This record gives sequence, structure tokens and C-alpha cells, in this order.
Amino acid sequence: MCGIAGIVRSDGRDVDQELVRRMSAAIRHRGPDEVGFYFKGPVGLGMRRLSIIDLKGGRQPIHNQDRTAWIVFNGEIYNYRELREKLEKLGHTFYTNSDTEAIIQAYDRYGSDCPNHLRGMFAFAIWDERTKELFIARDRVGKKPLLYAQVNGDFVFGSEFSALLQHPSISREVEPEALHHYLSFMCVPAPLTAYRAIRKLEPGHSLRWKKGEIKIDRYWQPDFSKKLKIGEEEAGRRAIEILRDAVKVRLMSEVPLGAFLSGGIDSSAVVALMSEESGEPIKTFSIGFEEQDFSELHHARRVAEHVGADHHEFIVRPDALEVLPLLVEHYGEPYADSSAIPTYYVARETRKHVTVALNGDGGDECFAGYERYAAMRLAERYHRLPGVLRSGVIDHAIGMLPTSETRRSRVRDAKRFIQAASLPKVDRYMRWISVFDAPAKSEMYSDSFRYETALSNSSALLEPWFALANGAGVVDAALLADTMTYLPNDLLVKVDIATMAVSLEARSPFLDHKVIEFAASLPENLKLRGLTTKYLLKRVLRQLLPAENLGRRKMGFGVPIGHWFRGKLEPFMRETILSEKALKRGYFKPEVVRRMVELHVRGERDHSHRLWTLLMMELWFQRFID
Repeated sequence: MCGIAGIVRSDGRDVDQELVRRMSAAIRHRGPDEVGFYFKGPVGLGMRRLSIIDLKGGRQPIHNQDRTAWIVFNGEIYNYRELREKLEKLGHTFYTNSDTEAIIQAYDRYGSDCPNHLRGMFAFAIWDERTKELFIARDRVGKKPLLYAQVNGDFVFGSEFSALLQHPSISREVEPEALHHYLSFMCVPAPLTAYRAIRKLEPGHSLRWKKGEIKIDRYWQPDFSKKLKIGEEEAGRRAIEILRDAVKVRLMSEVPLGAFLSGGIDSSAVVALMSEESGEPIKTFSIGFEEQDFSELHHARRVAEHVGADHHEFIVRPDALEVLPLLVEHYGEPYADSSAIPTYYVARETRKHVTVALNGDGGDECFAGYERYAAMRLAERYHRLPGVLRSGVIDHAIGMLPTSETRRSRVRDAKRFIQAASLPKVDRYMRWISVFDAPAKSEMYSDSFRYETALSNSSALLEPWFALANGAGVVDAALLADTMTYLPNDLLVKVDIATMAVSLEARSPFLDHKVIEFAASLPENLKLRGLTTKYLLKRVLRQLLPAENLGRRKMGFGVPIGHWFRGKLEPFMRETILSEKALKRGYFKPEVVRRMVELHVRGERDHSHRLWTLLMMELWFQRFID
């Protein structure tokens, strides 16, 4: 696991070596063990290494057989031994035992198709001296980040914003469209970034640069249209078999290894399968809160005891938010998924014991774990009811039921469902996943910001994926949309940044492309049966996990920000988003933001996620723009 950075100049002049060194130093936390560089004329590649495999011989940059191509690489390739054996039979000679060299040799053999031969998580850059081309690629689902910019003839790339922002020609001018989408999704969706000058290479894509020209290609995406004709028993057997293999290959390590354990189904499944493969108790790590409504420690503890793990727990208290400046620094652009806080803390504590940690990321997107998938299917059926019955009876009856505006309940969920159920598929989904939906944005935006973003529709980012899955069913359409947007733009950014900030490598068996492709090939009713999410996974895990962990309602990895904003964090929240500087930025109507704060603090509305989104945006402005 590493951080990478580099510059290629199109004018042929020598690259600024000191600048490349500064870019690499800015991401030292991603790889504190070693530093390496390749400099030749207009090209400079840099890397920081966190040593996991081939500790002595895997120092980067690494070259091909005749030293005409050089690579810097961030990630892990789990099939590198098999790939190496195949390439050796084809005449390739290796000088290290590292997975990095397997990539550069695969590039020599397969060219731009080499990412399709890799199983793992990766972001890499290859300079080909023969063709004077730079080839960069990112793994299929976006586990590893890769940012780039082209300014004044320089092509600049790196793992994090902190590296690219070292370049004096890269402007910090804000991208309004990015902020517009951020307010919907709590994150900036690729390929946009909050900076006009910088872009993200999207997951499953490669990029070729030559003489200032850029060509981007997609090499992978899941296919939900080809369904297996398979019975439930056989599907369950194959699901466990494929997942067990994905866990097994991720136990490859020359350094201490453990697992995050939330007590949810996905992390628990990974821990149970790890325990079967390990000859000794595995180390597990959990985090909780004093507010019991948000703590899952007892569920995690139950699983740890069940598998005989060496279990570790950590409690986050409200003063943990003192870490916010550090998180703002590392994310580098507005990012408002509040679970970044516990993710950072569990990563920090885990790093005291191990260097690699497995997790359950991706299980929900593979096997339909979110309740909104069931809601999408129900809405399709609800939409087919006669209009008179919907509006005259059901809507009226639900509307009459009392509910709290500040506490989640089934009645509150039902009202939210009814409000969105009659909308078109994509708009309905956006209503359920958005922090600020279109009406809320319209109410809050200043006239100038509304004009500036008038042509930007956040729903349009999901429409292509719903359209691509047309005919595969509404659940599969939502799964595809989440796999290609929510997963890489939010969840995987959160985990990569939080773990790399403390030099911890995170591995995700559910994100193995073989698991994703198998899950996509399953009929919808094996993933969602009635209102039962993760139907197949829950069924096959009965033999591995306690029944209590399989039958409980999903909690997520949230934090009690609503409570904190009415307590110790209220002054900080007010001082930040209601500051004179914040209100004068010109994006929002000050009176709307003030009203949102007051309604929340008085307990009349739950605006916790909206306020958190505004808070993180303003903290980013203060750190990077002002």
C-alpha cells in the first residue's frame, strides 16, 4: 500500500525534481516505510511505500525487463503469483517477488488491457520510454484513488489532493457544479472534484497521456443483464465459496493482520471466514459510542466470542470531533459522511496492533442490504395501484398518523416512502438518498448560485445507470447505481482516506470483482425476498454466525451528530456555518441557514445531516480556499 505522485511535461523540458519530492512528501502518511523516485528528462514519478509484500525487494519505482518502462503503484494485487507464473511461461524474467513487478510485466505483455488481468485494488502510473506515453489506471470499483490535472503543459497526478496542490500552477478555483452535487450526496462525485483544475480518474478506467493529449477508456463495469439459472441451495453454496476465496486471498501478508468488526452481517461474515482460514485467533477491532442508540459494540462482541477472536473495543466521545481539522486536511475537498469519524478512530486504534485490516465494505451493494432497495420495489407496486386508492385512502391515512420530526420511526419512514413513491424511479431514489433534495436546494440557494448551477441536475448522475440496468429490475438498477456512484464516491473514499491517514491498509473481500460479478448474476429474489434484505447471504450465514446478528435491523456506522449539535458542539457549529465569512460567500440565503440551525437546536426538526454537510463544506473553505 502506497501513495503515488508524478509530473510529465509536454514541452520536453526537465521536470522539477524538487516539486515531485514535495508532492511525495505531502502523502508520506500513505507510505511511511520507504520513498522512491524515477527522473528522466520531462518525467518525474514518486512514491511512498507501506511495506506489505516482498518487504526487502519490492522498493519502487520498478522497471520492466529492459528498463524501458517504469511503474509506481498503490494497492495490492492478490493474483500476482498466478500472473507471474503465467508471464514466466511466456518468457518474462522477474527480478523481485513483488506484486508491483507483475503489473509492469503484464503491461509489457498486454498493453492497455493489463488492468483486466489484475485481481485486487490498485492505482498505478507507468511511464513507457519507448512510446513516450504515460499510462494510468484505477481498480474496478475505486478502492484506490487517483487524481490528475493538466496545467501549462504539465500532466500532474497523485493519490491525494495534498500532492497535487503542491504544484504552483494548479488553481484552487472552486467548481460550483461539484458543490451542487456535494449537497445532494455528501461527497463530490467523480470525475468532478471541488477544484476546477483537478479531476478524478473514475473506477474501472484507464488513461493514456501522450504529447499533451489525453485518452480515457472504461475497461470494466458489472453486468446485471446476464442472470444465472440457479436454485437457492446452489446459489448459497457458490456465494460462500466465492466469498471464502475472496477472504483467503486477502490474508496474504508479511505483516500483522486483523479485521474491523461492527457486528453487522458483512463484517461478521468476513471475520467468521477469516477464523476458518486462520490457525490462531484473529484480531478484531470495534468502536462504539456512549449514546447506546448508536453503539453496536454488544453485537460485535457477540460475534467475536462466537468465533473466538482476540477482540479490541474503543469508545468515541463527543470531544472526538477535535479530529475534524485532521479529517478536513486529509479529505482535501468537502466530504460529509459523518461515519468518517468512527472510521478514523477505529483505524487509528487498529494500527497500534496490525498493519492490514479486512472489512465488510461492499456487502450491501452486492447482496441488497439497504432498506431502500425494498422500498424501491414496494414503490413500483404502490405506483400500480389506482390513483384514487393511493391519494384518497392510503396517503390520507398515513398522513393522519402522529410522528416525531426528530426521531426515526416506522411511521416516519412510511411518510417518507409515500412522499417519494409516486415519483419516477430516479427522482424517487434521489429523494431517499439526498441530504438536500431539489426543493431544499431551491429554497436555500442564493440567486447567483442557483443561476450558476441551473444546468446541473444531480439526478442526471444516476440516470445512466438506471437506464443501463433497464429490464434487469428496479432493485438491480439501484444496486448498479450504488455500485458505480455511492460506493466509490462516498464509502470507499471514506475508508481509504481514514485508514491511510494512519498508515493502515484496508482490504474488502466483498469488493473482489468475482464476488461483485457473481452477485450481479443472481436473480433479484435471491438478494431481496419480500422485505428481507440480503436474503441469500443471511440464509447461508446461519451456519457461521449467531442468529441475533442475522435478524436485527441494520444500523449503519452513524454517529450522534444531531445530539452533539444540541449539546457541546452547538457553539462550534454556530461559529462555523453562521460566521460572517460563511454567510457572505454568496452560495446560500443566510436566513434559510439560520432557520435550519434554530429549528434543529430547539428540537423541532432533525437537520443533523444537512447541518453537518454545511459544516464540513465551510471547514474546507477555511482550510483550502480562504
